[in-house]
Amino acid sequence: MTGRHSLELALPGASIGAVAGAMAGGLTLLAGQPTGMAGLAALALAAPLALFGGLYGMLLGHGVFRPGTFGPVGLYWMAAFPVSRLAQELLAPTGALVEGVPAFLAYQAMIALGFGIGFLWMHERLMPHWLVRRADGNPLARELLGTYLRFAEMMRTRKSARKGARR
Repeated sequence: MTGRHSLELALPGASIGAVAGAMAGGLTLLAGQPTGMAGLAALALAAPLALFGGLYGMLLGHGVFRPGTFGPVGLYWMAAFPVSRLAQELLAPTGALVEGVPAFLAYQAMIALGFGIGFLWMHERLMPHWLVRRADGNPLARELLGTYLRFAEMMRTRKSARKGARR
């Protein structure tokens, strides 16, 4: 059942990606796009962001990423976010490719760092609660929860040491 266990780890990240994509589609509605176009834009961005968000959770569960580190996650989203936006632009064109694909991808890579910060912030708040619920029946979740607990203990120890040094 390892496939099921990995998929369970993907759910929080996939949910965050799907919601972020849907919200972006809602913003296109506010920008004056017709309802159908806004819905298509939301779906066209939500699907790849959910896919990459879920993949992040699976990679985290298999030790590729560590909780609490932004550098590798930032690089991950610098690749994944532009691909997601390109897919959205190809499925629901808005004219953003006028300057060409390389310029579009470069701009999206810059924006990706902000998205990566938000994604990681949300993921770090949702994932531990999900792991607590899944730890009994999922050995990958149990192991990842242990990693989160060790990280939290390390951060608590550092904070206590800083407070002690100030006194």
